[in-house]
Amino acid sequence: MYTHNLDPVLIDFGFVAIRWYSLAYIFGIIFGWWLGKKIIIKISKENNLKLDENEFDDLITYLILSIIIGGRIGYIIFYNLSYFISNPIEIIKIWEGGMSFHGALIGIVFGTYLFTSKRGLPTFFYLDVIACVSPIGIFLGRVANFINGELIGKATSVPWGVVFPSIDMLQRHPSQIYEAILEGIVLFIILNLSIFKRKYKMGECSYLFLIFYGIFRIISEIFREPDSQIGYVFDLVSMGTILSFCMITIGIVILNVMKKK
Repeated sequence: MYTHNLDPVLIDFGFVAIRWYSLAYIFGIIFGWWLGKKIIIKISKENNLKLDENEFDDLITYLILSIIIGGRIGYIIFYNLSYFISNPIEIIKIWEGGMSFHGALIGIVFGTYLFTSKRGLPTFFYLDVIACVSPIGIFLGRVANFINGELIGKATSVPWGVVFPSIDMLQRHPSQIYEAILEGIVLFIILNLSIFKRKYKMGECSYLFLIFYGIFRIISEIFREPDSQIGYVFDLVSMGTILSFCMITIGIVILNVMKKK
């Protein structure tokens, strides 16, 4: 058993603080940016495609805005709509927390579509690249969730359980770490083996991401406490499970469409 005593703030200068969660976003984008360009160069050479890896530099700006806007709107709509309707000024207080992965995903898809449509670029190709690098940010984000002592797991008696004193003194599943392993490490291996070891097929990494992330998230939700303001939808499943099931469904649809083409 481990008692959580980690500080969400790495360095506090008084007038500004450097938080682990902010660093997770920053380094997730930097490492993803670097790997994304490597993937673009590789696919361009292997398939004799005239793809400019510098286009990805311009896409990054779209992605950062898409993650922030989509993640915030997704959290408002999926997890706490009534609260934000009653307190609209709270919508802009992103620094206080409240981001949705599924909302950020929708934002990324929409932002990538806008970017590629304007420049006449293949949307699914860039979504494939983003899918391959996203697990880096997901991994760092889930580790930051653990450091913050948020998104806690259900009570358990397993020897690796964690006590979060800021919540209660119950021993709980470290569900954040489960997600970091499944949605970060395992998903990263699956997607990058696909794009680096197999002949590239446009759209493949996109539907693999949707299907496997959805599966891994549903597994993790089994060990994770539901959001307190929502609880279980229909007293059966968490909102995260419902949204992840939608991801799997969309992934399977894309898979079937790609097969027919």
